[in-house]
Amino acid sequence: MNMTDPRDTIANSPMSILQIVAVALTLSLCALDGFDVLSISFASPGIAREWGINQAELGIVLSMELIGMAIGSLLLGGVADKIGRRKTILACLVLMTAGMFMATQVYGLIDLSIWRVLTGLGIGGMLAAITATAAEFSSSKRRDFAVSIMSIGYPIGAVVGGMIVAVLLQGNAENWRYVFYFGAAITAIFIPLV
Repeated sequence: MNMTDPRDTIANSPMSILQIVAVALTLSLCALDGFDVLSISFASPGIAREWGINQAELGIVLSMELIGMAIGSLLLGGVADKIGRRKTILACLVLMTAGMFMATQVYGLIDLSIWRVLTGLGIGGMLAAITATAAEFSSSKRRDFAVSIMSIGYPIGAVVGGMIVAVLLQGNAENWRYVFYFGAAITAIFIPLV
């Protein structure tokens, strides 16, 4: 007599619409991260021109977000296990929105660096939380595929974001603040979606 374990049937069943939507949302959030990380690179020519700073000074600002991401991944990844993924993702979106918006209000390297670290904290925490979310919401048969699909959001966000920024700036790098206004608006839209 061949008995099938019911858990095998559930694990091998197709993913439900809600599971697919959850994974699609993590892909979109990863794309958002891809744009947010590169936003400073998109804006940097305008910043350098407006403030009259050299490449070395600008390089420091460019690295601030990466420092924030490293700290955010380490600290907020563990927080998600304690308070829940959704709450952590929402908190990260708030950090990212605030950091992106406040980057439009600065007139110096120190202020910009502080807000880019804050944005990086949100991005790092988000990356840790959405990877786990994609894995948890997918069926065990599709788990590896779901996490892989979620991961392609990062370069998609960078490429699509770059094309949008090209339109926003329209050859006028002095409009660099538009990059951060756009990033803040898109990030804020994800708060009710999550």
